[in-house]
Amino acid sequence: MAFKFENLLVWQKALDLTDEVNLLTKNHFPKDELLILTSQIKRAADSVVLNIAEGCTGQTNPIFKNFLGYSLRSAIEVVACLFIAKRRNI
Repeated sequence: MAFKFENLLVWQKALDLTDEVNLLTKNHFPKDELLILTSQIKRAADSVVLNIAEGCTGQTNPIFKNFLGYSLRSAIEVVACLFIAKRRNI
């Protein structure tokens, strides 16, 4: 039996984002960023997926909306991390 969030396109796209971030950090981020930027961007990308799933399951629409807001802020954090990586020539 599938969970409700599994049918959401936004959740599926967020899951794709975590895969992309994982590949990017494995293949392009230096080891000295492992506990700094690598960890932060991976946690932020995972948070997008997790908040959508948590908010969707058994919650009211207003609560789900709050969780979507958390997801959006985490997605913005991923973007900010990418800007930092660019500045650091990663």
